[in-house]
Amino acid sequence: MKVVKLEDILGTDQEVDNGNWVSRRLILKSDNMGYSVHDTIIRAGTETHIWYQNHLETVYCIEGEGEVETLSDNKIYPITADTVYALDKNDEHLLRAKKDMRMVCVFNPPISGREVHDENGVYPVDES
Repeated sequence: MKVVKLEDILGTDQEVDNGNWVSRRLILKSDNMGYSVHDTIIRAGTETHIWYQNHLETVYCIEGEGEVETLSDNKIYPITADTVYALDKNDEHLLRAKKDMRMVCVFNPPISGREVHDENGVYPVDES
């Protein structure tokens, strides 16, 4: 059994601030669950290019307002509290926050914890 409190993650290596967002990584690859879980804040007024070529992600918005634009078809999906979206095809997208957004993110395969997006919006593959 593992119990993690957000307050125990804040200010540690498991809290990663990338400017547009801050990701508090609660469950990681080292926890051997087969996925990772993050509590992420997307800052208001930001646009982030993301393309998880190596990961699938499901996102549950619990606070805030924004939108996702899929770049393959330029379709825009409004995102508000109580909305889930799944990037089930490694969708390249833009994430825009109109208000601060608080998201619960689940990644498969799990990330190790310190990843940030590269110039293409990709998290690297963790081969370890």
